[in-house]
Amino acid sequence: MSKFVIYQVLPRLFGNFKTTNIQNGSIEENGCGKFNSFTPKALEAIKSLGITHVWYTGVIEHATQTNYSAHGIAQDHPGVVKGKAGSAYAIKDYYDVDPDLAENVDNRMVEFEDMVKRTHNADMKVIIDFVPNHVARQYRSDAKPAGVVDLGENDHSDWAFSPLNNFYYLPNQSFTPDFDAQGYTEFPAKATGNDQFTASPTRSDWYETVKLNYGVNYVEGGQKQFDPIPDTWFKMRDILLFWASKKIDGFRCDMAEMVPVEFWGWAISEVKLQYPEILFIAEVYNPAEYRNYICNGKFDYLYDKVGLYDMLRDVTSRNFAVRDITNAWQALGGLENQMLNFLENHDEQRIGSGFFSGNGVYAQPAMIVAATLTQAPVMIYFGQELGEHGMESEGFSGVDGRTTIFDYWGVKTIQTWANGGKYDGGKLTRDQKALRAFYQKLLNVTLAEKAITSGLMYDLEFANFENPKFNTHEQYAYFRKFEDELLLIVLNFDDKHLDTDVCFPLEAFQYLEMKEGQTYSVVNLLDETDKFPLLTLSSKEPFALHMPPWKGFILKLTKS
Repeated sequence: MSKFVIYQVLPRLFGNFKTTNIQNGSIEENGCGKFNSFTPKALEAIKSLGITHVWYTGVIEHATQTNYSAHGIAQDHPGVVKGKAGSAYAIKDYYDVDPDLAENVDNRMVEFEDMVKRTHNADMKVIIDFVPNHVARQYRSDAKPAGVVDLGENDHSDWAFSPLNNFYYLPNQSFTPDFDAQGYTEFPAKATGNDQFTASPTRSDWYETVKLNYGVNYVEGGQKQFDPIPDTWFKMRDILLFWASKKIDGFRCDMAEMVPVEFWGWAISEVKLQYPEILFIAEVYNPAEYRNYICNGKFDYLYDKVGLYDMLRDVTSRNFAVRDITNAWQALGGLENQMLNFLENHDEQRIGSGFFSGNGVYAQPAMIVAATLTQAPVMIYFGQELGEHGMESEGFSGVDGRTTIFDYWGVKTIQTWANGGKYDGGKLTRDQKALRAFYQKLLNVTLAEKAITSGLMYDLEFANFENPKFNTHEQYAYFRKFEDELLLIVLNFDDKHLDTDVCFPLEAFQYLEMKEGQTYSVVNLLDETDKFPLLTLSSKEPFALHMPPWKGFILKLTKS
């Protein structure tokens, strides 16, 4: 599969141009973006960044404190909803879209389908979340197709576990969290989404959700009862097929490792029988399970959070040795091209936040690595390209360096860039314009160069351990090559200008089938105004160059 670039965006926030937001504000007070906010002009501007796929986060209807009962949508109890808007991951109806995102609530599904069409017309694909592990505590589908039996509708709630049930129950116990649930009652209590089999979850638990039962008997040692196929498997497969029929192009599967891999292998195969091109991306954090979820779970891609993301964050913000990036990709044991690389998403802190690096500029070399080290896809999070800080206290989401997924709010950098719907960046600062231009150049180069999309990688770090003019604590270098196309990528993670030499080992020439002594012209694809002398590649002579702080070069070497 060709390399692709994902733009993750929360529609609730993206199209909200209201700048006077108040903490814990309602939808009327703080405003809300809509499906219709993704106009052809907005999508064209997103596409211009080098984006191939848009991940629309928070599409499926989730629990909220906003009252839509006038539209036939059951109201949620505020005691088990996080924030005024509610978490996008507390699904209350798998067969409906979030009414917040509709101009006309009664026409919400058509408005979503129209957004999908506009995205396709802009030559981009659509990814949505599939949240399989848990649902909102008051899950009830108002929009399910005729003949569909609701989750839990036929459960025996006096059984703690049964493969016939969709939920796990705590018989004869009432839901009694260790905080004030504002009069919410639940009897018998259900197990909470983060595998808390207790009637008394804490505020730090996923208390707004209940765990789905895929036939794993957690109550008695974790036995797997998959024959006959559990009821939940069929219901969740049908939900996947429902959304696939809406002409979406992929699913980002939330907390996929909390759902048995056997389900994924079965369900993904079932969906791909009808929709063979549809993508499945898994949020998995246990490296010991990566190969299992690729080979047996049939996923196309997995998050690379605990490997490359954590390492790139550490070298950017905590002064870890850059040479340890090598350990991160090597630890994947051949799966590196099936990982999704990123530096930001809705779960992680913003690069520009005080918790990360304080300025999005400092992550430029890390972003080059994420985008170009392997053939793997790469993702950015809306506002990342503008240096969004994420340092506001929006409501349920306090000052945590993240952009809220719980509250009605506006993202200041996105509002400035959108410029009232012009999407021309006319009001951005010079620094914001420069950072966006960097992302635009990098991501488009990433897609255009076959050496990156399809080529081999040769890590030059080991070859420079003994090089006195190459500091492996602050610098990184590697080749990417496809047929006669050759790139040399050199990165400076230091906060100082440096003059450096890069050595090329004989093994690199052998592995990449390069000719010793060949002379190349050199162009920096990230800034073609940079001037370089002709380079004669040799294992005996290093390549000397000057590098600014927090920068990287993608050098295209063309035989002269």
